Amino acid sequence: MAKKRLTWVDAVKGLLMIFVVIGHYPVKLDQPWITFIYWFHMPAFFILSGLFFKPVPQNERILPYVKKRFMQLMIPYFFFLIVITALRYILAIASNNFTLNYLRQDLYDLLLGGRFAGGSYGVIWFITTLFAAYILFLLITRYFKPIVQIIILAIFYAIAQWEGQYVENLPGTIKEASLTIIIPWNLDVALLAVVYLGIGYYLKKFIKDIHWSLWIASTLFITYHMYLTWHDRFDYHLSLKFIRYGEPIYDLLIPFAFVISLLGIIQWITKKIRLKIFEFIEKHSIVIMYMHISVDKFANDFIAYGLLGYTILGLAISIIISVLMQRFVPVAPFLLGQPHVKKVSP
Repeated sequence: MAKKRLTWVDAVKGLLMIFVVIGHYPVKLDQPWITFIYWFHMPAFFILSGLFFKPVPQNERILPYVKKRFMQLMIPYFFFLIVITALRYILAIASNNFTLNYLRQDLYDLLLGGRFAGGSYGVIWFITTLFAAYILFLLITRYFKPIVQIIILAIFYAIAQWEGQYVENLPGTIKEASLTIIIPWNLDVALLAVVYLGIGYYLKKFIKDIHWSLWIASTLFITYHMYLTWHDRFDYHLSLKFIRYGEPIYDLLIPFAFVISLLGIIQWITKKIRLKIFEFIEKHSIVIMYMHISVDKFANDFIAYGLLGYTILGLAISIIISVLMQRFVPVAPFLLGQPHVKKVSP
């Protein structure tokens, strides 16, 4: 039973990783496909984290749980931060763009991380936000009763919504406005992320085996709002990285409905066949997440490609890097936050 459950979860994570790659396509599309992806793909990761969250038993210490999560999330974070930075600096030196001012500003952005680290670092905000949300939820579930837990999450959600509305009213674009909020590692976004994590945890009974009626209702809800958006009759955007939220109802309903719709169809399909291609992508998701933007930045000067080519190239090169690491780098499991994964034989 557990194996079957993990099969659909791995398939969902693999599919979501494809959406992550597509979501970073740097060219504006004529239709709002990227907007639709941002409605759900990052909340989905937090909801899935909550789905398999395990509270700390009362007779155990919290620190070992935090340490384990640190090894899973932050070791790859620092490793890829160093790798990507080294590659960028090599290119900057080769093109005579490496100056003291460049270095000073770059180190400042990397220290703040989160939304301040753009370009090839476009995904790192998620890791620090997830780590912070995990610690928050760990503390909440350890020291408070369920009703108090819900109250705390409601307060966090209210604060997050206030921040989103505040940023919305600042001058400039959403990205420019969000950068005026100097909070490192996107720790402020953890206030919203922990709510999505809580949704996965508290509603796991409904999410792990989605009833057909809930799936139909969610799919109709999403389809209707996608139709309205397609015809410019509904203007809703969600970007956790740049604090683009502030719609209290829709920021809950749309991500949750999209996740139910997506998970429901994957659960139904995997009862009949295994989606091995998505499972395969999930096995290499860490490298894909960190490297797909850098792959594009290296390749787009030499190859002309559209969205499909961008997605295939970002996935393929990243997977090749992941396979090579697992075959020829003895400490690869440690660097990838997977200490229990066996090394692939050459």
